[in-house]
Amino acid sequence: MKSQIIQIGNSQGVRLPKGLLEESGIRGDVDLVLHEDGILIRGMQKPRSGWVEKIKEMIDHEDDELADLETTSEFDRRRWQW
Repeated sequence: MKSQIIQIGNSQGVRLPKGLLEESGIRGDVDLVLHEDGILIRGMQKPRSGWVEKIKEMIDHEDDELADLETTSEFDRRRWQW
């Protein structure tokens, strides 16, 4: 599907057809992931999704640290200047 990059104030954006968004099920906040061949737009997962299961797993293993818990995005890890 073809679209164009448009000016939105000091930023730029892409208009997405209503039908495409409806079929994708994406609503509200999105996660943007930079790939070698483009940008992936996906629906934002709920914050803290999966935390309850990870905490139960931590308790079962008598750990004091959450294992494999995703707290930052790919952008946060690779591109953001802290």
